[in-house]
Amino acid sequence: MKKKYILPLFLLIQIIFLKILQFFPDYVEGFYSNNLYIRISHFSRNVLGKIPFSVGDCFYALLIISIIGWFWRIRKTWKTEWKNHLLTILGKISVFYFFFHLLWAFNYYRKPLFEKMEIKREYTDADLLAFTKRLIAKTNEIHYQITKNDTVRVVFPYSQTEVFKTNVSGYDNLAKEHPYFKYEILSVKKSLFSVPLTYMGFGGYLNPFTNEAQVNDLLPMYNFPITSSHEMAHQIGFASENECNFIGVLATVKNDNLYYQYSGYSFALRYCLGIWQFKNEKIFNELKKTVHIGILKNYQESQDFWNKYDTFIDKGFHFLYDNFLKSNNQKDGMESYSKFVDLMINYYKEKKL
Repeated sequence: MKKKYILPLFLLIQIIFLKILQFFPDYVEGFYSNNLYIRISHFSRNVLGKIPFSVGDCFYALLIISIIGWFWRIRKTWKTEWKNHLLTILGKISVFYFFFHLLWAFNYYRKPLFEKMEIKREYTDADLLAFTKRLIAKTNEIHYQITKNDTVRVVFPYSQTEVFKTNVSGYDNLAKEHPYFKYEILSVKKSLFSVPLTYMGFGGYLNPFTNEAQVNDLLPMYNFPITSSHEMAHQIGFASENECNFIGVLATVKNDNLYYQYSGYSFALRYCLGIWQFKNEKIFNELKKTVHIGILKNYQESQDFWNKYDTFIDKGFHFLYDNFLKSNNQKDGMESYSKFVDLMINYYKEKKL
């Protein structure tokens, strides 16, 4: 067999392997997520964590430049040698696909968190309503403790670097109850691509090749703890977006700092209110009346921020990311972000907020 066919064939083998792997989540959980991945991620974060800028973003920038340069060099031979060029592209994709999964993405196929934590996924409208009311009361309480005025929005007093460091204490508190959420070796950084990320509609991402968590540094600051905690959940080996939302909320609300608790509770409340707005406008309006005006001002702050960057670009990238998630064992795609509410409702059914 000619060498140029080996890597494209390897890509096909990888795709078939992953289709089979989804039927063995316990094996992935034991061998990869709780073993090999921990060693790989700790090594990456030890090497790169103390570097003040995002090495992964620099890597992506060089990659984009090299891809553009390659297409420019072959522009005259694309029609005549299209087969060889196509095999070259498939070969490079095959290599990236291999390292993408080896270094992080096998976590897409691990045991679901609701099984690991023995949490039910089903809930009734009555469960949702009761939880939303409890969440409103708790968020109002935290908001008032911070502002001493229910009409004033929360102004976050800490720097972005302080957020990254203080988030770890929330994870430490969470790990006392659930040891598998232990976060070690900080490697969370402001993304060098924050402006493009904003136009794409994303608050952050994990670089799977360097294990650096990237956070959009243009975000409203009251959102910063929950957004960065979400990306830190990806770092400790959880790939599902709904699971990372759930873990991120738990890590912020279990933080000793009220501002971090507010970030988590207000985030969860916003999703619950959004579900009611979709399900029943009347109940939504009744619930909204009981939320402190200051909290609603923070929500408006976020909405104004995203509206400022709202173009066709974010819709296109959300469509692509939706299909990316679905191709990686996340059948709900972008909708999975809101699915953390079922975990929240059932987790807190017998617990105090």
